[in-house]
Amino acid sequence: MLARLNFFLRWRMVFDFSSSDFYNQSAFAREVTRIFDICNGCRLCYNLCPSFKVLFERIDELDGDVAKLHQQDTRRVVELCYDCKLCFPKCPYTPPHHYMLDFPRLMLRGKAIERKSGNVSLGDRLLGHVDFIGTISSKLAPIVNWMLGSKIVRTLMEMAIGIHRDRNLPKYSHQTFVRWYKKHLRKRHLGAGAQSADQPKVVLFYTCSVNYNDTDIGKAAVQVLEANNVSIEVPQQKCCGMPYLDGGDIESALRNVQYNLKTLSAYVKSGFDVVTPGPTCTYMLKQEYPMLANSADAKLVAAHTYDIMEYLLKLEKGGKLSKAFERSAGKVIYHLPCHLKAQNIGYKSRDVLELIPNTEVEVVAKCSGHDGTWSLKKEYFELSLDVGAPLFEMLSKADDSQISSDCPLAQLQIEKGVGMKPRHPIQILRDAYGLPKNPEQ
Repeated sequence: MLARLNFFLRWRMVFDFSSSDFYNQSAFAREVTRIFDICNGCRLCYNLCPSFKVLFERIDELDGDVAKLHQQDTRRVVELCYDCKLCFPKCPYTPPHHYMLDFPRLMLRGKAIERKSGNVSLGDRLLGHVDFIGTISSKLAPIVNWMLGSKIVRTLMEMAIGIHRDRNLPKYSHQTFVRWYKKHLRKRHLGAGAQSADQPKVVLFYTCSVNYNDTDIGKAAVQVLEANNVSIEVPQQKCCGMPYLDGGDIESALRNVQYNLKTLSAYVKSGFDVVTPGPTCTYMLKQEYPMLANSADAKLVAAHTYDIMEYLLKLEKGGKLSKAFERSAGKVIYHLPCHLKAQNIGYKSRDVLELIPNTEVEVVAKCSGHDGTWSLKKEYFELSLDVGAPLFEMLSKADDSQISSDCPLAQLQIEKGVGMKPRHPIQILRDAYGLPKNPEQ
């Protein structure tokens, strides 16, 4: 009985954001020592990211004694964690193992404590507000895009908010995906027929990057789903919350989580699945929402959430995916993003693309090193390129092949490292169906 009680108390301390111990510095220090000691005895993750490299090298300098680590050593390890999540599926001690080891969540806890203490930069405060920045920037897209390309402006940005002057940033679309979809919906309804009872139904969680930046990915997703007779709803939604978590702002992330769950759970209860073209958003909905909200609705939404290519493969296995392809995709070098790999769902994008006749897909499963807001910062930009160097080397040999990645941030990083921006697999699939790149034409 005592062992069960200790297990439950440890679970609350490590995972429950509402627990009083969660933000307690002494309790955090004890948990850091416990987990770092386990990691030091295992070292399966020694080559995954800079956090582990620095941690293990520092422990070796201290003669293997984790208890000798200083607070600044822990802070350095926390700062270097870019939340790729790859250590979690690799770790043999994650829950329900009695060690209860969740390294990414320990790092999040460290960031949250720093934020509570007021040790947070202006850049971290701003970068979490993706919807606010996106809304303003889209309305002023021509001006904002010009400014983002100005060396003077970028130098001032680096000085003011710490975004590296050489970090390539996504351009903003004046017409957001939501605005486009509303027009598309009106035109679609003019020729819409009656829906069948067994017609697949999805809610499209379109993601911030699709809404404000790369709207064509959202358009391609709508086109492919409609080509497969899938009924689509696009309700109001907010950022998934991951940018807030990058800065340790759990409270703001939770507000977005609750807002999205209220909408999405109502649709799921009506027979809809949730589909998203963004690996990070998929991961958030599946893995983080149940942990953050700890509610029945969160678990329900998580159970019915799919990456868009995962959902299309589900249709294929049910005999409902159209094979009316009009052209080949040729040779595709496909980058598997970290947040898809961390979901343990296999290579769904590859499997769908290989359904296209005369198409060959080569999978590259190396981290790009962008990882959320981490590589935007002047302190980590160069290091992020070092992390992505093995991937860049492999992709630089692509020749006339198409490069593809589901992750918009990995696409930016690959563009920086290779000089070619990858396309989302859904765009390649749209082209294979022979659907127009401008749906309104």
